[in-house]
Amino acid sequence: MSNATVQAPVSPPPVDTVNVQINGVWHKFPKGLRMIEACRQVEALVPHYCYHPKLTSPGNCRMCLVEMGMPPRPTPGQEVEKDEHGFAKIAWMPRAVIACANTVSEGLGIRTEGKLSEECRKGVMELLLINHPLDCPICDQAGECRLQEFSVEHGNGESHFREEKVKKPKNVDIGPRIRLDDERCIMCSRCIRFTAEIADDPVLGFTERGSFTTLTVHPGKRLENNYSLNTVDICPVGALTSNDFRFQQRVWFLKETNSLCTKCGRGCNTEISSRENEVYRQTPRENNDVNSTWMCDQGRLDFHFVNSEYRLTQPLLKVGGKHQAATWKQAIDKVAEGLKSVKPEEIAIIASARMTNEELYLASALIKSLKVENYDVVPRLGGGDNYLRADDLNPNSNGVRTVWGTEPGKKLESIIEQIKSGKVRVVLALGENLLKLGLEKATLEKLSFLASSHVLANATAELSHVVLPAATYAEKRGSMINVTGRLQRLNKAIESPGEAREDWEILRDLILAISGSNGIHSVDDIFKRMASEIKNFEGLTLTRLGNFGVSVMETTETVPILVREKERKASGLIVG
Repeated sequence: MSNATVQAPVSPPPVDTVNVQINGVWHKFPKGLRMIEACRQVEALVPHYCYHPKLTSPGNCRMCLVEMGMPPRPTPGQEVEKDEHGFAKIAWMPRAVIACANTVSEGLGIRTEGKLSEECRKGVMELLLINHPLDCPICDQAGECRLQEFSVEHGNGESHFREEKVKKPKNVDIGPRIRLDDERCIMCSRCIRFTAEIADDPVLGFTERGSFTTLTVHPGKRLENNYSLNTVDICPVGALTSNDFRFQQRVWFLKETNSLCTKCGRGCNTEISSRENEVYRQTPRENNDVNSTWMCDQGRLDFHFVNSEYRLTQPLLKVGGKHQAATWKQAIDKVAEGLKSVKPEEIAIIASARMTNEELYLASALIKSLKVENYDVVPRLGGGDNYLRADDLNPNSNGVRTVWGTEPGKKLESIIEQIKSGKVRVVLALGENLLKLGLEKATLEKLSFLASSHVLANATAELSHVVLPAATYAEKRGSMINVTGRLQRLNKAIESPGEAREDWEILRDLILAISGSNGIHSVDDIFKRMASEIKNFEGLTLTRLGNFGVSVMETTETVPILVREKERKASGLIVG
C-alpha cells in the first residue's frame, strides 16, 4: 500500500475586488479591470473607436473620455467624509480621462453621462468629422457605422470648421480582397494592430502627420494574408471594404442567421447575411471557445457555390443515356430498386464528412437496413495554420467518429479497389465526386447502378443513373462536432433552390422505401434518437446547444489563436 499523500485539488486564487461608483451607483469589480469594461458590464456603455477587447489599447481616438474621481486623502487626524452608502465621498477631477487604458481601483468614481464627458465627446466628434466625406449614401458601412451612430448620439450638430477638407486617396487597392478609402479613415489603428498582433503580418502603418495622416501599406508589401478581411470587420467606419461585398447590398435589408463555417474542422461561428434566398456574405461571430472574434478569408468567402448557376435543382433519371427530370418519388423508388437489386457485399456507400450528425445517423440506419459492409467517408487533410485553420478540411470528422464509430477513410481504399475489380456493382455517393478519388470514368460506367446526391452538377452526377439534388450548409439545420470536440449547431438561413432537399430528408425517404416507416419528421426527431443511443449526445437537444455549442468529447487539438489570446490576456496586454 502506498504511503503517498493524496493532495486536495488546488483552488484558484481569490480575485481581489474593489468598490467602484458608476453614475452614482456602487458596484464590485475585479481589481485592475479596465474602466471601459466595468462600464460595459453595468450597461453604462462608453462610445469608442480605437479600443477593441482583443487588441492592445493605444488610447488614440479619445472618444471614450469619462469623468473620474477618487476619495481625497485626509489630513492627519481628520476623518474621511462618507456618503449615505458608507463609502468615502468622491472628489471629481476637473478633466476627463480615457476609459480604455485606465483601470478601476478601490473607491473610484466614474461618470459617463456628465456634462464634462459629453462636451469632450462632442469636441472629439467634431474633429473626426472635419475631413470626413459626406458619402454615407454610397458607403458599404452605412447602417453599421460607428461614426454615423456616435455622430447622432454624441455629435454637436454643426461644425466650426470653415476651411477646405483635406483630400486623401480613394479606392486604393491594398490587397487582393480589400479596398481602402483613406478619406474615411479616423486613424483608430485597429487594422494596424490586428495585422501586427494577431495575423503576424505588420504591413499597415500611418504616414504623414496631423490632418494629412494617411493609412498605407509598407513599400513593396500587400495586405494579402489569409485573415485580411478581419480588418474590414473591425474597421469602425467604411475605410476598409471587402471587394467581394462592395456595393452588393445595403446591410439593413439583410437577414442575419447564426451558423457555422464548414470550410474546415474548426467550425468557426458565423453570421450568414442573406436576402431573398441569396447569401451575400458571412462574417465571424464571437465564440471564445472556438474562434474568438476572427475567421480566415478562405472560410469567409466559401459561400458563392450556394448561389451558383450550376446548382442541381431537381431529381434526374437517366433514360436512354440522357438525364430527364423526375419526381422525388420516382427518383427515390429507383434508388431503392437499385440498392435492393444486388447482394449487400456488392454495394458501396460513400458518404461525406461534410454531412451533419443527423444525416450521418440516417446514413448509418440505411447501411444497417441494407446490411452493407462497404461504407466510408472521404478524408481531407492538409490545410492547417498557426491561427485558426484546422488540418482536417472536413467540418464533421468527429461526427463520423461519434455517430458511426469508425475512423474516416479507414475502408475507402478497399472500397475503391473493389469498385475497380468489379466486386462492387452498385454505388451510392452522398455529397462526394467519385472521380476525385482516383476512379476512372470507364470504371464507373461499368457499374450496374450508380446514384449520387450533390449540391452542384459534377462528373459523378453526369455518370449517375439517378441524381438527387441536395441542400447546402446554409439551407439546413443540424449539428456538427468540430476538431476540438465541440458539438455545434447549423441554422437554416435560406431555402433550397427548386426541388433540392436536405440530405436527412433524402435518406429518410430512402429508408422508408427500403424498410418501411421510421417515424422521423424533423431534424429534432433524429437528434432525440441520437441522444437516446449515443453517450456523447445524452441529455441534449438541438435547442440546448444554443448559439455557442457544448463540448462533448476530448481531443488533443488546440486552437493556436486562442492559446496566444490567453497568454496576452494573462500578461495584461488585452482584455480578451
